[in-house]
Amino acid sequence: MEAILNYFPELSQTQREKIQELDKLYRHWNAQINVISRKDIDNIMVHHVLHSLSVGKIINFMKGTRIMDIGTGGGFPGIPLAIMFPQCEFTLVDSVGKKTIVAQEVANALGLTNVTVLKTRAEDFPEKFDFVVSRAVAPIPQLINWTKKNVKPGGANSLPNGMIFLKGGDISEELKPYRKHCEKWNIRNLFEEEYFEEKYIVFIPA
Repeated sequence: MEAILNYFPELSQTQREKIQELDKLYRHWNAQINVISRKDIDNIMVHHVLHSLSVGKIINFMKGTRIMDIGTGGGFPGIPLAIMFPQCEFTLVDSVGKKTIVAQEVANALGLTNVTVLKTRAEDFPEKFDFVVSRAVAPIPQLINWTKKNVKPGGANSLPNGMIFLKGGDISEELKPYRKHCEKWNIRNLFEEEYFEEKYIVFIPA
């Protein structure tokens, strides 16, 4: 929690309490339905919550922005971002029912009225959003293939409407087709923890 407050001192008391609560909620649910690897649960605040919140370092979503999180699993990055941006709407999508149960239960426990959780495949879901976010779900060309239909052009945020992916490792091959259009941030330049050494935020406009 300390690391999160260090990077996001502007969080309100309510937001801090909800983020703090994530640790207990995910430990509880993870013991029943495995959404985070057992050996990683002790690192939840940095490896999962802070990683998700890194998106908030490259864009401050305006009130009313609609965001779809595909392959959300137990709710990452959607739930931490929904806490950070309570004036925005988040739709969390995953095809695995037991994972969406966890995401829904966590959202309910925190009273996140700006979160909708759906069990569906992204490629079968037609609704349009300002942004699609995703965390390490599939190669970038595949993600774009699934979701380009879900992003409406235009936008009023500091970045135009588009897709924001949290990715790790060497992604140069994945990015080749989009090199001219994409922006990439090394999270290690935003956060000092070694965990973020080869972690990136990739933005591709609609």
